[in-house]
Amino acid sequence: MKHWLNMNTWLRHLAAFAAASLVAGTPVLAAAQTAPASADAKPDLGHIDGDGGVSDFYRWAGKLGAPGRMLRQEPLPADRMQPAAGKAVRVLYSSTSGVGQGAIAVSGMVFLPKGTPPKGGWPIVAWAHGTTGFADVCAPSWKGTSDRDKDYLENWLQAGFAVVATDYEGLGTKGVHPYLIWRSEGRSVLDAARAALGAYPRQLSNRVLVVGQSQGSGAALGATYLAREYAPGLEVLGTVATGLVMTFDTPHAADYVPKSATLTDPHYMSPGFAMLRIAGIDRSLHPELDPADFVKPAGRSLLHTSRTACLHELFGQADREGLTGQQVFVDDLAPIDGTMSANFDFPDARMPGPIFVGTGLADDMAGTQGQYNAVQAMCAAGAQIQWHTYPGEDHGSAVNVSARDSIPFAKGLLAGRAQTSNCATIAPPGPVQKKRSAEG
Repeated sequence: MKHWLNMNTWLRHLAAFAAASLVAGTPVLAAAQTAPASADAKPDLGHIDGDGGVSDFYRWAGKLGAPGRMLRQEPLPADRMQPAAGKAVRVLYSSTSGVGQGAIAVSGMVFLPKGTPPKGGWPIVAWAHGTTGFADVCAPSWKGTSDRDKDYLENWLQAGFAVVATDYEGLGTKGVHPYLIWRSEGRSVLDAARAALGAYPRQLSNRVLVVGQSQGSGAALGATYLAREYAPGLEVLGTVATGLVMTFDTPHAADYVPKSATLTDPHYMSPGFAMLRIAGIDRSLHPELDPADFVKPAGRSLLHTSRTACLHELFGQADREGLTGQQVFVDDLAPIDGTMSANFDFPDARMPGPIFVGTGLADDMAGTQGQYNAVQAMCAAGAQIQWHTYPGEDHGSAVNVSARDSIPFAKGLLAGRAQTSNCATIAPPGPVQKKRSAEG
């Protein structure tokens, strides 16, 4: 039984996972200029996997070895720094593909707080970012993070946590970025933490909080789900997930609330972010699917752009060309849904806890009902959940507001204090609220 996202599974993730960058105002990299495709021919997609546009640092030709090994590091540019960080490096580390590519290299960042580490080392926040795009140039370690995310990570650094931030498989590095596939993203999160621990054994402590927003909420919970089997040496204390979007294929029952169809059908979404899932079709998993087969001639230039540019460039192009989802996508998207849904669904809602979930009640991107449904599914499966809701806060603004609760939650776990679940008292959130004004 599909829970809370029970129509066209992959489509339902798109609005929420794109919103992290949209709301935060992520800087846009200039896209490569490409000629529009002819109206009656499939486009030459060029960078078929979104590869290119980054430095040689991201390319690894040597042996990879076991997953979770640091391959190399270099200082981050000044504009990538966090004020509270005493050390900030771009990293390349070994991992395992979540889409059948074997051993791979993945890029990311490591931020160590200023000053002397505490006895035993700084605890780690393994950070999973929200949607930035599909192309290599959209990797946060290359293009930087949004102002909102910088503020959020600063909160954790000031609280005494090191931050280890993956870019995810194929984002920055060679190969496809398996957008929204939790097995891939979860492994990238875990191996980043393992690599950092190996590289900084005196500065870091093997006490890990997995933290993610929007697309990163699925990555964080993927890491949580996989940790005991995939990375048993990591001491994962708990998870913080905001702007939650995830899918379960599970028999556990709960009081689910249907989502609005306007958030689930790409024909009625912004084609800028709906295109990312099309571009992210991984041929190693689905050689029978050609992205261009699901895009009408009017949208083929946008498909090409998705290979070389980031989320806001896609939004901008769609706006400039006046595109709608009906103009961009073919009527029948069932082959994508039927073939790919198994790669997105968590097989079980019984997540290892404790888990903190933060939801803005004005979140009109992920939807508040969908987040309630996901929390309720995990509660029904016996997971230990704390669900915190924030009136008037939307998909982006709830992230930093939630830190006032999530950081004490994390510090309690570090201190060995049990965190109380509120599963018994949660209730449907009702209609999406109006966003709180900047003054209020």
